Amino acid sequence: MSIKDKCKSFLCQHKPTAAQKTAAIAFMPSAGFFGLAALLAVVYYTDWKTIAGWIPLYNTKFPKPEDPKKAKKK
Repeated sequence: MSIKDKCKSFLCQHKPTAAQKTAAIAFMPSAGFFGLAALLAVVYYTDWKTIAGWIPLYNTKFPKPEDPKKAKKK
């Protein structure tokens, strides 16, 4: 058996039916929302400051750095 034949066996020869395509398309919005919720959960639990700073109300957890120009005026 040649290498080319071995590589062909790794490829899926199954063609999805119309019903399977319709089901996959119908599932896409749910999968998108699930993925977004999972991403937000990862950001929340890991306290990823770079991303969490852009989330409204949650970004108040991180204090803003003082502007050195304003500090000199006082």
